[in-house]
Amino acid sequence: MTECALRANELDVIRGNKTVLSSMSFEVKKGEVFALLGGNGAGKSTTLLTFMGLLKPNGGTAEVFGHTAALEPAAVREKIAYLPENAALYEHLNAWENLNYFLSLSQARPQQSTLRAALDAVSLPEESRGRPLNSYSKGMRQKVAIALALLRETPVLLLDEPTSGLDPAAVEDFHNIIERLSSKGVAILMVTHDLYGACQVAHRVGLLRAGELVDVFEAGADGSVDITAVRDLFLQQQVA
Repeated sequence: MTECALRANELDVIRGNKTVLSSMSFEVKKGEVFALLGGNGAGKSTTLLTFMGLLKPNGGTAEVFGHTAALEPAAVREKIAYLPENAALYEHLNAWENLNYFLSLSQARPQQSTLRAALDAVSLPEESRGRPLNSYSKGMRQKVAIALALLRETPVLLLDEPTSGLDPAAVEDFHNIIERLSSKGVAILMVTHDLYGACQVAHRVGLLRAGELVDVFEAGADGSVDITAVRDLFLQQQVA
């Protein structure tokens, strides 16, 4: 049986007077890509923050390889790389300098060859790597952030709206990276409002509405989730 990397067990989160997550349960196994699909305010980012131990649930648990996030946040964060929608990189530094700086914060001192391999893996053009990030497109900046996540070499990757603002070519590159990581056993939890991207890259897609997990769709024999089935239920839930 494939080892469970992430587990939400009857997860409840209340912020202010609003229930943001309600009795949410799901698992993500090693090597699996699980996408939570939902509109604004559905509870997607709250789910990620709870798994990182940055939000304490009012009920239930969020677990990472058996560690309860609310009780063992340090142990949990050692196993997680997190890619926010807008990664906070330094615009005046180039790709090499950003990677070296952020890795140094965790006392990591990788060889130049290791950094090069990570940038090669995300297909960042060689000629752009020495330029400051303020000359980059959003897709190129996102590739640097992904390279940084790869260099963390964690068994879990959390992604918050990872393809927002990317052009189709950059989205395709990103999906290829996710598929390679999954094949190496990395568990990936992605939250997004991109229905088509989620169905293309994820092994399972969970539909989140107003903090409740409405349904979960599994990939078919062709390796993708049925877009029509997800879209129809998603639209029904938006007008309900």
